[in-house]
Amino acid sequence: MQNDLTHGSMVRTLASFSLPYLLACFLQTFYGLADLFIIGQYEGAAAITAVSIGSQVMHMLTVMIVGLSVGATVAISRSIGAGRQKDASRYIGNATVLFLAGSVVAMMISLALAGPVLHLLQTPAEAFGEAYAYLLTCFVGIPLITAYNAIASILRGQGDSRSPMIFVAIAGVFNIVLDIVFIGPCHLSAFGAALATVISQGLSVVTALWAIRRYRLSLPVSRQDLHIDVAKMKNILQTGIPIMCQEGFIQIAFLVITVIVNMRGVVDAAAVGIGEKIITFLFLVPSSMMSSVSAIAAQNAGAGFHGRSRQALRYAITAGFSYGIAVTLFFWAAAPFVMSLFTGDGAIIAKGSQYLYSYTTDCAFASIHFCFSGFFSAYRKSIYAFLHNVISIVTIRIPGAYLASLWYPDTLLPLGMAAPLGSLLSGVICLFLYKRYFHFEKGGVSQP
Repeated sequence: MQNDLTHGSMVRTLASFSLPYLLACFLQTFYGLADLFIIGQYEGAAAITAVSIGSQVMHMLTVMIVGLSVGATVAISRSIGAGRQKDASRYIGNATVLFLAGSVVAMMISLALAGPVLHLLQTPAEAFGEAYAYLLTCFVGIPLITAYNAIASILRGQGDSRSPMIFVAIAGVFNIVLDIVFIGPCHLSAFGAALATVISQGLSVVTALWAIRRYRLSLPVSRQDLHIDVAKMKNILQTGIPIMCQEGFIQIAFLVITVIVNMRGVVDAAAVGIGEKIITFLFLVPSSMMSSVSAIAAQNAGAGFHGRSRQALRYAITAGFSYGIAVTLFFWAAAPFVMSLFTGDGAIIAKGSQYLYSYTTDCAFASIHFCFSGFFSAYRKSIYAFLHNVISIVTIRIPGAYLASLWYPDTLLPLGMAAPLGSLLSGVICLFLYKRYFHFEKGGVSQP
């Protein structure tokens, strides 16, 4: 199913594309939230810590896969915007080959590194066994995670963000049911949470493949399209790899913070684990804005409508920043209540609330650089997105978190400030790059 993103009201275009994408991301992230919420009702701090650490590692792998898939989305969108349907089919074929081969390699490497990764993260001894079982089970499901995100990126490249939402919604329902059964009556703890997630992801892939075949949702792909085209594969990777590395570095920063917090004990580890899950959920809006801008701007760039590309960027930043302010105000008032939904432990609730008071301000600042990253990707300058994130991580996020933990051992409030300060720097860098290197002229856009 192809949707034209080059005409009509930009507000309507942005809303109609981003809302289904947002809901799909919400449901996909809900896998991890459901795991954490349900296990918090049946198990103690050790199991909560195991699932929070394990799911954080899986989230890192997932967002890197999604980042790489942006390369496919942009390439397909630009081809469709330029009216080159055959090129779009070739990009779909090359993306399919890339993700199939890459998922198998990623699974094998991940299985071999499960133990060392948990040691590197300073996983508390009482949570190590369950975290290891959780990771091994989820790593076996990496090809399923990759397959779903590859299918979703191909469909979104054609302007269809609704179908992926439907596929993951079906899986989401099954995930919740299986979580309750495996963690509750079956007493499988962290392993049960991981098993429920993998089975549900498999269901989303099967549903997607059936629907694509039954309803012809995608452009036709021939055997010839599945042959590697060096030029097209290069275009996919040129955009996708910097975004994948960007997401990877962001998650590495989170994992470094996890190491810092794990060294403070299981209560702080559980508090930050729950807090990070909540933050992951809150960041779905900035993430959906980034992906929406990349798809919409790419299709319009392919068609030569650069004014609409800039308009998509402006509207997305406005929407994302407004959302971030609303989230900040809400959590200043309701952080303890939100934490209490995940655990009844008063110490964890208190520490987690401190973390959320400061960290949630990042929703506003991150919305700015997320949208710029999507725009840069649409114009095949995703290296800019990678650079501004590396600079903010190396200069502020990691050093800031370490110093805050060292100087303020009794509170998590200062530690939570490292992320928004890093995002503020990223936003300034993005604005400079946009003003300096993107010169829009009549009939096109000139770049160095």
